[in-house]
Amino acid sequence: MRISVETTVAAPIDRVWRAYTTPADIVKWNAASDDWHTTKATVDLREGGLFSSRMEAKDGSMGFDFAGTYTKIVKHQRIEYAFGDRKAEVEFAPGPDGIVVRVVFDSEPTHSVEQQQGGWQAILDSFARYVEAKQKTS
Repeated sequence: MRISVETTVAAPIDRVWRAYTTPADIVKWNAASDDWHTTKATVDLREGGLFSSRMEAKDGSMGFDFAGTYTKIVKHQRIEYAFGDRKAEVEFAPGPDGIVVRVVFDSEPTHSVEQQQGGWQAILDSFARYVEAKQKTS
């Protein structure tokens, strides 16, 4: 099953793209809730390049690595990647209020569709807040 989440970011595409693909930015926005954080991120932004993010509960009780391989990159438009036996696509499109970022991904059997959609949406919402706050201070 495919799941879709999206948000609109009120910032220029170059800032949106950079924040989505730069490790120093990823560690600042990549969390679904305030009690989690990303402690490390790597990005080799090219087809066949690898990426990873270490996500951990702030209390140290648990953590996991989210990692995969980029399968298609169209700068400022699209990122496709594989992670395990699953795939995801990230689209960046101009909208009336900014850049629409849509992520479509393969579900997994452990968590409900609602949990997966909620978690990925929360991370995407965190991304939008981060980019918009950074936009205001620059």
